[in-house]
Amino acid sequence: MNDWPEAWSGDDRGNQYGRGSANAQPESARVMRQVRRGPQAPPYGAGVPPQPSYTGGQGYDEGQNGYGQGGYDNNGYDGYNTGQVYGGGGPGGPEGPGGRGPRRAPNWRRRIKWGAITLVTVLVVTSVATYFWADSKLNRDVDLSKVIDRPEAGDGTNYLIVGSDSREGLTAAEKKKLHTGSAAGKRTDSMMILHVGDSGDTLISLPRDSNVTIPSYVGSTSGKTYQNTGRQTKLNAAYAEDGPTLLVRTVEYNMGLHIDHYVEIGFNGFADIVDAVGGVTIDIDKGFKDSYSGADFKAGKQTLNGEEALAFVRTRHAFAASDLQRTKNQQKFLSALAHQVATPGTLLNPFKLYPTLGAGLDSLSVDKDMSLWDLASMFWAMKGVSGGDGTSMNMPISGSTGGNLVWDKAKVKTLVNELNNDQKVTVSGN
Repeated sequence: MNDWPEAWSGDDRGNQYGRGSANAQPESARVMRQVRRGPQAPPYGAGVPPQPSYTGGQGYDEGQNGYGQGGYDNNGYDGYNTGQVYGGGGPGGPEGPGGRGPRRAPNWRRRIKWGAITLVTVLVVTSVATYFWADSKLNRDVDLSKVIDRPEAGDGTNYLIVGSDSREGLTAAEKKKLHTGSAAGKRTDSMMILHVGDSGDTLISLPRDSNVTIPSYVGSTSGKTYQNTGRQTKLNAAYAEDGPTLLVRTVEYNMGLHIDHYVEIGFNGFADIVDAVGGVTIDIDKGFKDSYSGADFKAGKQTLNGEEALAFVRTRHAFAASDLQRTKNQQKFLSALAHQVATPGTLLNPFKLYPTLGAGLDSLSVDKDMSLWDLASMFWAMKGVSGGDGTSMNMPISGSTGGNLVWDKAKVKTLVNELNNDQKVTVSGN
């Protein structure tokens, strides 16, 4: 009985192997159609065996003796898969040596797109985080709502910028190094009004020895009302008597100008800011010395560190017109400082920007309504004045009484009217 499949029966099988035949040779692939192979591809190189290429065929089909009709063609194997299994056409794989396709060219448009999205996201997150960090460091401890009988606000924004001789937080060694002395309490070493408006920015120095009248006011801590007795004194005495609120009240009463925001910085904070930006370059017209402030400067352009900067803005004993010359030096230096802070070398360098912000914000005292945007506006205006885009002047002076400087009332009235109407200032100061 013949047990072999019908497809293998017959006398034309030729030499047979493994079916009871005495022939020791296996059947040829020519006879075994299901494993018939096409011509081999040329080798890759010396010593590399031929690599068959396979192409997909019609797959398994029970109706065609168990295999697809495609069988084997001269390109490779066809039978077990309806698609391309190992590829065809080339040796070693579907599209190249080793069975791997060619590396695709990078999609630069896609990469640039996602790179830009990532960069914008990082900048937004960093900016928001920096804003909230900086906002939390502002010392909003001046309450201007306690100021009574205020003049009506005009156009633009008026900042009262005060440099105090506060020694808070300074050690004995630091006081000696900065030549601050050890006086109790604090007084104003410098006072300026910065008007920011559409018609140009104006920086006005108020001499600390200005003769003013102390008006009626409500005590900042006691809540008690003190009536105006016509008492006249130096402007900085108002600050010493009842702090920022009485100073604002006194400036508004004697000028008739509404103050929108208050900014104060002490000795230590001022020196820290200067050091944080790497020093401030300034051109000194004439050299001077002052043993009280520790100043010892030669004429010419030079970069001052924090200690030197503090000596520069505090010196008055070296000048004949002591208070007026000091206010000019203060204006000059503060404008240069604002210009230095606003340079790309500071703003785009986090190793300078964050220490500068930290030093500045920690040392500033501002009013409760001051925002970071208001503070930024103030600094940009200071930078503008430094660059010649605004006006820098001293308060107009008409004379003196008892050693105090008397303001020129007619000029002050014109000046305040121009500021309130946000007009270009035409008045000149001393």
